[in-house]
Amino acid sequence: MLLILGIFMLVFGFLLFKIHTGKLSYNPDSTYGLFLVIVSFQVVTMGKTPFGDLRRSWALITIGICTAIFGMFDCFIPGYVTRFSRLFVGIVLFTGGISLFLQLFLAKEKARTWMVAGGLLQQLTIACALTYILSIFTGVITLFPVTTTDIRTAALLIAYGLSFFYLSRCIWKVRKLYGFESAADNSRDDASEDWSYIFREASLPLSMAILIILAILLTFVGLLLFPVNLGIIAFSPDGQLGLVLTVTAIQVMSLGDTPLGHFKRSWLIITVGLLSAALGAVSAIVPGLLTGMIQIILGLLNLAGGAVSLIKRYLPMLRAINATGGAPGIAPPNVRKIAAIQTTLNCVQLAFGAATLVPGVVPGLLMAGILVFNGLLLFILASTLSKLMAAA
Repeated sequence: MLLILGIFMLVFGFLLFKIHTGKLSYNPDSTYGLFLVIVSFQVVTMGKTPFGDLRRSWALITIGICTAIFGMFDCFIPGYVTRFSRLFVGIVLFTGGISLFLQLFLAKEKARTWMVAGGLLQQLTIACALTYILSIFTGVITLFPVTTTDIRTAALLIAYGLSFFYLSRCIWKVRKLYGFESAADNSRDDASEDWSYIFREASLPLSMAILIILAILLTFVGLLLFPVNLGIIAFSPDGQLGLVLTVTAIQVMSLGDTPLGHFKRSWLIITVGLLSAALGAVSAIVPGLLTGMIQIILGLLNLAGGAVSLIKRYLPMLRAINATGGAPGIAPPNVRKIAAIQTTLNCVQLAFGAATLVPGVVPGLLMAGILVFNGLLLFILASTLSKLMAAA
């Protein structure tokens, strides 16, 4: 998540030089919306908020999901909440930076202990302080853009992006050396027995959290496409493509899940995820620049991914049937249900890929219905997987 935030800020900073000269257009709604969705992913998946680490309770997850939905609306529907989004993002950056900076130096187990230990922990302190200070300055210029020039803002954003890379490198080295666990890893359900259910630690694995957010994304964009196709509201395809690519990047980098299947989280896969995040940021920030290319990439990936998944699932079954000359064994009900859902999702993936490659091949209202159906299927899949995990 830190790497994705770093890529977002770097891309925004470099593009701002061209935006300032008028050579590139700018979509502030999608830019603010994409940032809020990335922050929401941190909240929902890890309990890490812009104001510090909190118990990853259902209440916090609900807040994160609501923020993600607002960010999605900002990406998809331009012009309605631009001013509010700017103020929201500015407040998050400014107050969050101050809160994290104070926590860094007031908490006994943080800067005061790390600086005495020296070495990597001292570097971690510097990286945290630098990132938090730059967050404060970025928040100020977001709230009061007239206080500086576009060139200075671009330079600040580039420095802010580089600080995320420096911070992530320090955290990676410290965790590798000391084996520290995150706050979410250390939390336990029994520590929250005195709290009501909504404030207890949520038993929600990373893969499940990402699946739920993806389900919300597809359902929400599908519902919005109904009034869009009826000509009631405008729609930003670049914001949608940018958000889809960023969510794909998060899946690739955190789980190794790609449209073509699951892969080991190697540095090659991480690089692919970073490239996807960079393309997503460009699409969201500068409308029309990469629209055609991204549509072709997403269309081909969805067609190939749907076909490969179906082949992997059913080719071994056909071979087994041919080898034994009989029907395959009967799987448990939940396993059959998951297989049926995944097959339907793969068919929808093929339809989405075809519609992306050849606009108009699927009517707009039908595509909206397909996306809503796809999102609902993901909710059912998440529920079924949760039941299987609970029974294991």
